[in-house]
Amino acid sequence: MVDVLVIGGGPVGLFMAAVLLQHGVSVRILEQRTGTEPHSRAIGIHPPSLDALQGIGVAPALVAEGVPIRRGIAIGGGRTLARMSFAQVSENYPFVLALPQSRTEAALELRVRQLDPDALHRGVRVERLHDDGRQVTAEATAGGSAVQYTAAIAIAADGVKSTVRPQLGTAVRTKDYRDSYLMGDFADSTGFGPDAALFLESAGIVESFPLPGMLRRWVVRLADPGNAGDANWLAHTIKQRTGIDVDPASNSMLSHFGVRTRLVRRMVTGRTVLIGDAAHEISPIGGQGMNLGWLDAAALAPVVRASLHGADVGTKLRNFETSRMAAAARAARQSEINMALGRPLPAGPCEVRNRAVSAAASEPAFHAFVARRFTMQ
Repeated sequence: MVDVLVIGGGPVGLFMAAVLLQHGVSVRILEQRTGTEPHSRAIGIHPPSLDALQGIGVAPALVAEGVPIRRGIAIGGGRTLARMSFAQVSENYPFVLALPQSRTEAALELRVRQLDPDALHRGVRVERLHDDGRQVTAEATAGGSAVQYTAAIAIAADGVKSTVRPQLGTAVRTKDYRDSYLMGDFADSTGFGPDAALFLESAGIVESFPLPGMLRRWVVRLADPGNAGDANWLAHTIKQRTGIDVDPASNSMLSHFGVRTRLVRRMVTGRTVLIGDAAHEISPIGGQGMNLGWLDAAALAPVVRASLHGADVGTKLRNFETSRMAAAARAARQSEINMALGRPLPAGPCEVRNRAVSAAASEPAFHAFVARRFTMQ
């Protein structure tokens, strides 16, 4: 028996475990994957998350490996509409850090293993949880054999396809959107350097973000959800909308995704807590999902420690649940705004929108407000 079972060994589960381990809490992480996923959608680490990651000592290594995005540029119709600086959004981290999720996971796993070499158990699929009011037992399979793990508390960070959430009978609010995107990583053929660029075009938005290794991620909003092509198609579409040549032969990742929002009605059931994508699935547009999960974990950790020391944490758990569900709802609303901004428009309305963006960005107060919202402040 250990103090805490963390179900799911992705970035949120690994962070949750590291926060607890460094305070002397015994943890077992149960992850069904036998290895890490080399490709992923999440690349943006926002300032509040970097502050949290600093708390477990991994932020400096991540910053050293990633690309700090200190400015975003909005472009439409071949002209620059606005430049948004993140210089004032945070004293410690005045930028959004671009780093592939696989590299972030590797740094978090290394930290977990430094704290406890035996904490992470891979190839373990949790089939059932039993909560008897005093402890939680996970029935699982590993290598074809049945295994059991027992802990005082279980924390489910097992993603959008969570196996724990349906067992808890947790109601979920789901909203599907018509928006669909194709994204890919290519050699950087632009002159944007460490800047992010958003192209507000009539056919739909194109987003472009720097990555380490002189790579750049491109995200294209599809006019037709079923019209996702290959790397050649994506490169051609980028050229059509932005005028920028992208070499399709340099493509290293390609992913087509639709969008929906899932928000659970409750995060806490008995001695089990849902965090991250298991509790809230948010549109990837805006890059808030992984960050929300980390902030869930940072808020939950002191409550867990207090509970393990015998404190009555009922009120603290309710406050945790209320505040984190409100944060997820805010992120969902922000993602809706982001998606609406990038939807296809006829030429006339598109020009009106772009003029409005340019005018609004010229107002210092509005500029500062939007910069803080985009960086999860």
